[in-house]
Order: sequence, then C-alpha cells, then structure tokens
Amino acid sequence: MIPVLVLGAGVGVGLWLLLTWALPPRPALSDRLAHASTRAPAAPIVVPRDVAWVVAWGRIFVPALRMLGLPGTTTANDLRITGRGTDTHLAAKALLAAAGLLAPWLLQALLTLGGLSLGAEAPLLAGLVLAALGFLAPDLDVRAKATRLRRDFRSALSAFLDLVWITLAGGAGVEAALTDAAAVGTGVAFSKIRRALRAAQLTRTMPWGTLRRLGEELDIAELSELAASISLAGTEGARVRASLAAKAQALRTHQVTDAEAEAQSATERMALPVTLLFLGFLGFIAYPAVVQVLNGL
Repeated sequence: MIPVLVLGAGVGVGLWLLLTWALPPRPALSDRLAHASTRAPAAPIVVPRDVAWVVAWGRIFVPALRMLGLPGTTTANDLRITGRGTDTHLAAKALLAAAGLLAPWLLQALLTLGGLSLGAEAPLLAGLVLAALGFLAPDLDVRAKATRLRRDFRSALSAFLDLVWITLAGGAGVEAALTDAAAVGTGVAFSKIRRALRAAQLTRTMPWGTLRRLGEELDIAELSELAASISLAGTEGARVRASLAAKAQALRTHQVTDAEAEAQSATERMALPVTLLFLGFLGFIAYPAVVQVLNGL
C-alpha cells in the first residue's frame, strides 16, 4: 500500500503543479489598488543572471515553489552576492529533486532487464532520500559560495577604506574620494562598488545611500556601517579619516582572527584521520590475540 499511496500523492502534486502553471490565481482588486498606490521600489543595484536552459527545463516548478515562500531572505541575499538568479535557483532545486526521485527507478529498470530485482521499497526509499538531498544541494552550494565571497568582499573593503582615507587626506571631497578609490581597485568587490557609485550618479542621489543599499542587498554589515560614517562627512562635514582608518584596521584584525580560527579548525579535523588510522592499527595487531582467546573458550 505504501508505494501506491506515494505514487498517488506524486500524481496529485503533479496535477496541482500543472493547474498552477496553466491557471495562475488572480489577485484581488484591493491588492491591485494597493499595488498601484504604492511607490515603486528602487531598482536593485546587483542584478543576478539566470541560466536560460535551467529556467526553461524547470519553469513549471518555479511558481509553485514561490508560493511556498522560497527562497527565504537569507538565501535571496546569498543569491545576489553569487550572481545566481532566483528562477535558476528554484528550477535547479526542482530538477535535482526530480532527478534524485527518478534515478533509483531507472536503475531498477536496468536491473530488471538484466534479470535482477530489488523490489519496490528500496527504489522508493532511495528516491525520497535522493530527492531531499537534491532539493537541499543548491542551498548548501549557494551558502558556501556566498560565505567565501563575503569574506573576499571584506578583504577588498579594507583596501577600499585605506584608499578613501588616503584620498581624503590629499584634500579631495567625499564623493571624489569614493569614486577615485573605487576606480583604482580590481575584482568583484570593487566592480560592485563602482556599480553602486555609478547608479548614484545616474539617479542623482548621494553615493553613501547606494552603498548602504548595496550592503543591505549583499548582507554585508561593514559596508552599511561605512556608508553611515561617510554620510556624516557628506551631510554634516564631520571628520571621518580617523574613523575610516580604524574601520580598516578592525576589518584586517577580524580577517586575521578568522584565518587563525579556520587554521585551528583544519588542524582539529586532521587529527580525526590520524586517530582512526591508529585505532585500525591497534585492531590489526590485537586481532590474532583476540581470535586465539575466542577459540580457546
């Protein structure tokens, strides 16, 4: 009965997805009026890109996953910093889950053609486990990449702070110091900062406002704090050179601390294989004696 129930549930979910894709729900009139009366949000500074073939293959699953509230706020921030589109991420989750669910049944079909059979329970359980792993794999991959990119961004941000501080010490204005410092550096972090400053020039807004939005979009608190400090210099004429130098030093100290913690963690992980090897060696030496004792009983 269990395979029949699971297959019936799968057919029901598939029909529901087809109906959701073919007949999307219509929003209420009050929602439309509220949407028309509200101001349009500012365009995001970081625009992720979608992979066309992934979205094309998994397009049918994307609306249903969005109705479930996916992706979450944290995952959305991770997608922005990695440059992966939301539709691509959701489509990849659905495709990997479907591939994991169908792979054991394909293997079962090949074994049946060869004269072997594992029954219905084993492919069913293996398919559910692989589907769950495939559904979670894109989230884990995006989280790992986002963590690495944020660490690299903070490293570049400390250099950017030093450049801004030097330019301010040379007598340049706040906006000129930000533009000149961003133009010197290379890499992903500096390209995103230049994009934010260019957006401020095109929209005729203050650059520290776009830097704050960039920090919020990428979930980098240090960039938002930098924007708040620079805004004091730009709006109230406060002296921020000492503050920028202190922030740069704090970022470098934090990077050194993280590097030491990561090295310590790697050292602790290296102790586990050595311990397992030592235990295996002891078992190999003690095996003849244990066998002799057991045979003598």
